[in-house]
Amino acid sequence: MNLFEFAMKMELDGKAYYEKLAAETAIEGLKTILLMLAADEQKHYEAVRDLQTNVPGTMPDSAVLEKAKNIFEGVRADKTVVDGMKKELDGYLHAMKIEADSVRLYEDMAKQEDNQDTVALLLRIANEEKKHYNIVQNLYEFGLKPEYYLEWVEFSNRERL
Repeated sequence: MNLFEFAMKMELDGKAYYEKLAAETAIEGLKTILLMLAADEQKHYEAVRDLQTNVPGTMPDSAVLEKAKNIFEGVRADKTVVDGMKKELDGYLHAMKIEADSVRLYEDMAKQEDNQDTVALLLRIANEEKKHYNIVQNLYEFGLKPEYYLEWVEFSNRERL
């Protein structure tokens, strides 16, 4: 299995995992976020598939971060949401590992690539995976400590992946 095939498998596995988490939650806002993450993984799969077949690589921009912030503004004070999210903590940890592995994979692939357009697309995918990691990390931390304001990484001094 070459790196492109491995990356495509990781993307499909990530998509399936987010869809599984979405199916298991009764929290509509959380379900929406997880399904948006799954849709982004599908976009990443398609971008890598295109790279593998020498089709010029493109990938639509993701709006998952902005939409996730908006969803959380509406659910922060809802105790049933907080209680439901606590049940998902192990799933968030696993998703964080998947995203961190994806970041490393795409950064390594970019280092091995000569074509600058391909490098740019691989690094763009890695950057989106970092955003996914940060979203899932915030879900995890919100589930652990809901009494604190949900601090999105781009607005805080917390360490980034």
